[in-house]
Amino acid sequence: MKKQTNMKTKNLFGIIFILFLSLHLFAQEEPVGYKFTDITNIQVSSVKDQQNTGTCWSFSTTSFIEAELLRLNKHEYDLSEMYFVRFAYEEKALDYVRYQGKANFGEGGQAHDVLNQIKKYGFVTQQAYPGNEYDPGNYKHRELDKILKAILEVVITKPNKKLTSVWFKAYQAVLDTYLGIIPEKTEVNKELITPLDFVKKEKFNIDDYVELTSFTHHPMYSKIILEVPDNWSHDYYYNVPLDEFISVMNSALKSGYTFVWDGDVGYEGFSHKNEVAIVPEGTVEFTSPQKEKDVSADYRQLEFDNLTTTDDHLMHITGLAEDQKGTIYYKTKNSWGDDSNDLGGYLYMSESFLRLNTIAIMVHKDAIPKIIKEKLGIK
Repeated sequence: MKKQTNMKTKNLFGIIFILFLSLHLFAQEEPVGYKFTDITNIQVSSVKDQQNTGTCWSFSTTSFIEAELLRLNKHEYDLSEMYFVRFAYEEKALDYVRYQGKANFGEGGQAHDVLNQIKKYGFVTQQAYPGNEYDPGNYKHRELDKILKAILEVVITKPNKKLTSVWFKAYQAVLDTYLGIIPEKTEVNKELITPLDFVKKEKFNIDDYVELTSFTHHPMYSKIILEVPDNWSHDYYYNVPLDEFISVMNSALKSGYTFVWDGDVGYEGFSHKNEVAIVPEGTVEFTSPQKEKDVSADYRQLEFDNLTTTDDHLMHITGLAEDQKGTIYYKTKNSWGDDSNDLGGYLYMSESFLRLNTIAIMVHKDAIPKIIKEKLGIK
């Protein structure tokens, strides 16, 4: 009887051991996911949604300006993104006609497009200019784009042998109908002021902001015209070596400055849904942190030259973080709505991803390390 009891005990221990081993192996194989710890987390405004429009350049840069007003004055505003879009549409139309249809026309743009409009027209609140006259709360620009482009295509054919003096007024009337009439004043703290006075009141100086890039087909530490279609205004960027490019980003975030990020999100390692963007050495998986590629300046240049890396999206980078393995990431505010993923519209992009897929950034010049500013001649 005793022998039989011992056998049962041994069998029971054997079963428990097998179960424990199975659970241990299963736990090892189970994906651990990404666990991020914020290193810096700068105060910014709420996540917005560009919806069915190609206006990420305005949403990201407007978010950046809102963060700058918070940093400079502790004033929180919800500025109108479509205010800048409206004026950009006008300038693109004039360019398109002057270049007789050979200029870029569409919804895309760059961070400097917002600053260029602020210089001429100031900024207004979202309440003053919602930017959707016919369907408040919803942004859909496909019909608007096609109508605007159709007008321009007719104009450049010169049906009357030469352009009339009213074609641009007709074009503006379409913008008024779809986006709304531009307000002469905006309400700020119960006071009605002009958009340009709003800028002065907040002491926002567009000359304090610069754009940087990093490509070896141009001389380093020079000002270049970046060859991307959405740089339709042919603005200049400072070109710096890749390591210094990354150091500017790190220095900015550690010093309390955010920046606008322009880059490629079509890369397979980008997943807004999974809240990460990576450049792994092996197969792309979003189950847990993995070893990433060492992205050199030459590799980055190659991917740009063969058109693998393009500028298809702009976002607002608001902080530094690290995963459970110590890999550095950049906390990024997207403009696809706060319900677009489980992080409320944010994601984390790895340093390798930024080294490969960043086209350009816009940042306050005081965020740039002194030695780099001296090399660039920025005062």
